[in-house]
Parts: sequence; structure tokens; C-alpha cells
Amino acid sequence: MIKQSILSIFILLFCLCSCGHKEGEYHSLKEKIEEEGKKYHETDISSETYIGDIKTIEITEGEHTFLIPERKSQIKSYACTECHTKPLAALQNTKTGQKAHWDMQINHANENAMNCATCHNGKDMDNLNSLTGNTVDFNKSFKLCAQCHSPQFEDWKGGAHGKNIGGWAKPRAAMTCVNCHNPHEPQIAPKWPERFNTRKVKERE
Repeated sequence: MIKQSILSIFILLFCLCSCGHKEGEYHSLKEKIEEEGKKYHETDISSETYIGDIKTIEITEGEHTFLIPERKSQIKSYACTECHTKPLAALQNTKTGQKAHWDMQINHANENAMNCATCHNGKDMDNLNSLTGNTVDFNKSFKLCAQCHSPQFEDWKGGAHGKNIGGWAKPRAAMTCVNCHNPHEPQIAPKWPERFNTRKVKERE
């Protein structure tokens, strides 16, 4: 019994001494994140310092709780019922010739798969509408995106997709889908950088 105890102690000391990493180095990325993260616990560091004047709301999705920009106060024509005082069918039959949202075009999915009614409920214009007919608040429009873009949604929840505001210190704050993508035309168009070498452009011509 004593020999086994001595042998166990010897093996433990051997493992500890034979470890090749130095102080401040880690065996894995997970170990580094866990160890480095300890210094941020119980501190006064907060992402809220960097949010500025962005109005936010707190959401919880799965195991993730964080802040997102409040959306409804940023929509110029919200609440929609300020204009949509009659049923949609009645407003569409107006004889004045005036058309609302005349400049709005959907370039998101195949026209057979998506139209205005895919996300907007003609009977409740102040809220969005899921594919299964559930009411979705405009502030949580990411729930609509998640119906088709579930991999990106999972990445966004964890912080691997999208833009974080400030940093990772709690409370974490992040932009939502519609802060970066136009929901009616989500593909981000290519563009020139703000500064580019005009001489090189002329040489290419």
C-alpha cells in the first residue's frame, strides 16, 4: 500500500515537472480563455462604457444574455398604424394613385419563396410575422432571420458573426442582423475602400 502511494506521488511529480509549457503559456485555447477570463471577474469593466448614446434592450437567447440596439425608435415611420389606419386591401384600392413604399424592392430570396407577407402581417402592421404565423416584435427581428439562417444565428449568439459593441466584458452588446444588412436586400454590395491608389487604377485601364 505504501509502495503504491509512493509510486502515485512519483508519477504526479514527474508529470508536473515534465510539462513543457512555461508560466503564462497554456495547453489549449480553451484553457487560455478560462484562465485569462478570471482576471475580468468581479471588476468594474463594462461594455456599456463604449456603447455611447445607442439605446439598447437586453435579450436572452439560449445561454447567452446580451444587449442589442433598440430598433423601433430608429424606424422613421413607426408605428406603422399611424399610416395603416385601414385594412391593407382598402389602402391598396385607393384611387389617388399614391403608393406607399414605392421604392421598396425585395431582393432577398426567390420571389416564389418570399414576398412582403412573408415577414409583415397585414392585420398587425406594428409587429412582424414568423413563417408559422407567430408575432415577432420589431426589436427582435433577428428571430425572422434565424428561421432560414440558423448557422449564422448560432454564430451571432456566440459572437462569431456580426459586430460586438465595445468589448466582451459583461454586459456584452452586439449589433443585430438589420444593423448591418438591409432585410429587403441583405447581400452587402462591393464597394471601393474609402482610400485607394488612383494611380494604380489608371495603370489598370
